[in-house]
Amino acid sequence: MENTSYQNRRGEVEHYFDRTAAQTWARLTSDAPVSGVRATVRAGRDRMRTTLLSWLPQDLRGRRVLDAGCGTGAASIELARRGAEVVAIDLSPTLVGYARERLPESLGPGSIDFRSGDMLDPALGRFDHVIAMDSVIHYDAPDAVAALSRLAERTSTSMVFTFAPRTALLSLMWTVGKLFPRGDRSPAIVPVAPEQLRSLMAAHPGLQGWQWGRSERISSGFYTSQATEWKRT
Repeated sequence: MENTSYQNRRGEVEHYFDRTAAQTWARLTSDAPVSGVRATVRAGRDRMRTTLLSWLPQDLRGRRVLDAGCGTGAASIELARRGAEVVAIDLSPTLVGYARERLPESLGPGSIDFRSGDMLDPALGRFDHVIAMDSVIHYDAPDAVAALSRLAERTSTSMVFTFAPRTALLSLMWTVGKLFPRGDRSPAIVPVAPEQLRSLMAAHPGLQGWQWGRSERISSGFYTSQATEWKRT
């Protein structure tokens, strides 16, 4: 059963991306011109998506992959082109709508099932791989690990995801952001120390069959995120 802090936070994230910032994110993830600051974020996200995808097999035919927090669908399209049966889900129906509009005429050998809802819904079924780019960065470390463990229960091979590494700059931004009225700011990114994440993962009973794999930090202007791979032992 989900805890209250996760449920409350999920509601804030859904409201922000579906109502407050949907058009901003749609523009950021397109080819449209953006400001210098947003251009650095776009570049960082592009590098991050490329990194996470490079850790998944090039041939995904016969594999089922969950794109958890699919946004406007860029990763889902690449996964389908590799032959995957992709379930792409996001809390924001608006962003999922943009993703459907951006589908190319041909996806090659794969397929995409776009849905709006909770990535932890067990009704989504079982998967060979999970990709979760910038999907758990708004949750505190225990809630993020608990969410990832629930995904792990239904994943046979690997999960690649991101978290916000605790750096001096991110910690400062997090502290300053909390000074603003809640209605005037987006859900804060919660910085996590890699050592804390490893410790929580090692202690979680649902992750005893998993081990830490590759990890790489991506920094581009105002974008900083850590790519992480977990693999079944």
